[in-house]
Amino acid sequence: MLKAMTRRALLVAIGAAIAVPAAAQRRPPLVLAAASLQGSLDAVADAWARQGHPRPVISYAASSALARQVEAGGSADLFLSADQAWMDALAAKRLIVPASRATLLGNRLVIVAPATRDVRIPLAPAALARALSAGPLAMADAPVPAGRYGEAALRALGVWQQVAPHVVRGDSVRAALTLVERGAAPLGIVYATDAQASPRVRIAGVFPARSHPPITYPVARLATSSNPEAEAFRRYLLGGTAQAIFRRYGFTAAR
Repeated sequence: MLKAMTRRALLVAIGAAIAVPAAAQRRPPLVLAAASLQGSLDAVADAWARQGHPRPVISYAASSALARQVEAGGSADLFLSADQAWMDALAAKRLIVPASRATLLGNRLVIVAPATRDVRIPLAPAALARALSAGPLAMADAPVPAGRYGEAALRALGVWQQVAPHVVRGDSVRAALTLVERGAAPLGIVYATDAQASPRVRIAGVFPARSHPPITYPVARLATSSNPEAEAFRRYLLGGTAQAIFRRYGFTAAR
């Protein structure tokens, strides 16, 4: 009887293993993604999971912080940066798979104000300097891509020296957005997609594309990754379904 029970238990275990969905047997990829992708990338991950894949585990932070995490030996499968510079830094240290690198998306740089304020910021240098110097101006930290794009735009428009003393920094572009949402700063410089994602702010001005380097989001597989789901998801990000979702969230085609 004992042998019969053991045999039945074995058959039950085998049957249970067979019954486990294929997605549950595969390890989900770990994705390190720029904070400005939160929301849109979650929607893409959900769509991917609905196709029977394990849903990616996504860690959001400033691109600079994520790149340093990889440099320090942190394990992950994919890196999505908000600029090329931090991807270049990992490439120089051979921490990405070069052939997997691709430019995924584009974005625009804007000035935001609280949704309760009906304000338009002029881009003529004298008027722009006055408007941005009237109170704290929320921006991402200097090493963060959004912070660098913002400073480049203000320099190109000739107002950085007047505005710089009034800048308050957030550790990511979403942190800078939060300062405006909470009323800690009357104006902030963020991506257009951040403004679209928040009902608590409105766009008060759009920087000319020529005033800053092109805002692009590269993606690459990390050199230490051995998860086949990572490459499959990377390809999905570049495909039509994912790109349509990103456009719905306000991203532009890569330039």
